[in-house]
Amino acid sequence: MMTNIYIDENFSHHLADGLNVFQKHLNSNEKLQIQVLSIKQVFGKGVKDEDWIPLVGKERGIVITQDLRIHTTRHQNELYKKHGLGVFFFKPPSTGFSFWEMVEQLIKRWPEIKKKSSDNRPFAFRITPNKMERLS
Repeated sequence: MMTNIYIDENFSHHLADGLNVFQKHLNSNEKLQIQVLSIKQVFGKGVKDEDWIPLVGKERGIVITQDLRIHTTRHQNELYKKHGLGVFFFKPPSTGFSFWEMVEQLIKRWPEIKKKSSDNRPFAFRITPNKMERLS
């Protein structure tokens, strides 16, 4: 069964495209089959969280985002939990991530993200440059 991991539009969709190319190669040797997609490319630019969260939840998808409001805003927190999403929140430094810093962080954390993607949903992890911690 294919697991879809969506990259939120607060990241470049090129990150999703690039990770998907690497992951296609890895899928031939791994039990967990993963496809990496861009929320912006699949659901459209500027799509509201309230619109895509139920759709991604329906397919038991995973989301990678920098938007911590999904966790801290009550109705969005309830929404991702209700729809059974797995969410990885990348907490950028105060200056933000450059494109290459984001590539570096995603590649560094990719094995751990894939491993945690098998966890029971809903779940949320916060990722900083130095650690990954479970939020729920």
